[in-house]
Amino acid sequence: MLGELFSYIYQFADIFAFLVLASAGLAIVFGMMGVINLAHGEFIMCGAYVTVGMVNLGLPLVLAQLCGALAAAILGILVEVVVIRRFYNRPVDTLLATWGLSLIVTQGTLLVVGPSLSGIGTPPGSFSVGDYSFSTYRVMLFAASIAVLGILYLLFMRTRFGVLARATMQQPSMARALGVRINWIYALSFGLGTGLAGLCGALYAPTMTLVPTMGAAFVTDSFVTVVIGGANVLLGTAPAAIILAFIRTGLNAWQGQIIGQIGMLVAVILVIRVLPDGVTGLVNRHLR
Repeated sequence: MLGELFSYIYQFADIFAFLVLASAGLAIVFGMMGVINLAHGEFIMCGAYVTVGMVNLGLPLVLAQLCGALAAAILGILVEVVVIRRFYNRPVDTLLATWGLSLIVTQGTLLVVGPSLSGIGTPPGSFSVGDYSFSTYRVMLFAASIAVLGILYLLFMRTRFGVLARATMQQPSMARALGVRINWIYALSFGLGTGLAGLCGALYAPTMTLVPTMGAAFVTDSFVTVVIGGANVLLGTAPAAIILAFIRTGLNAWQGQIIGQIGMLVAVILVIRVLPDGVTGLVNRHLR
């Protein structure tokens, strides 16, 4: 009985971690900045590929993962300066531009690296509860998701950069009039979002086969979590991940993963119908 109960909690935590880590960067880029980044999955792929490459060169896994996140962040800043900066307040144009970027990166990776890259394997370590055995690394992923949420809270609510970033996203003309260098704020915010995407890929690189299209496995869950959460990365992402993880875990246990995925998407449609502004809108109404 204890093993079955812990197994349910473990699966919930695993899905919650996946949703948070996959969507945290998109919540900044899409939720806060209004940029529909269809290349989000490719930044996740970038983090994963760099991580595996660094490990193969002899770097410890943790340092390799930090390199993966940093590489995605730097690439994101370059993309913002060269491409995205011209399309703010033009959501359809950003959608087309990032979709084109996604195709270029996917096909380019296929040509340069090949159809797949040998993985590095999940770090060893497990523990047992009752008759069930659980991976320690999956618990570490859950801890990483909580750490990401905590760091984002401190960054956006307790630092000067966070104040300037929130002001720039809400009232860019006023922020510019007050002397804020909004181009730098946009670039750094976009880089932060893509860096978090790269961190997601880096953390999940040991758990999956690396292929040029691997980002697609993250994009759907990322977008539905951000849409459910709403515009505020702090007030929306965690509650949305909790709701979706609870629904998906229950349906997975009842009818399997396919029904769990379908049920989660149906839940998204229903929540959007009831809460068009997402969880953020509901929280904001109660705070007023």
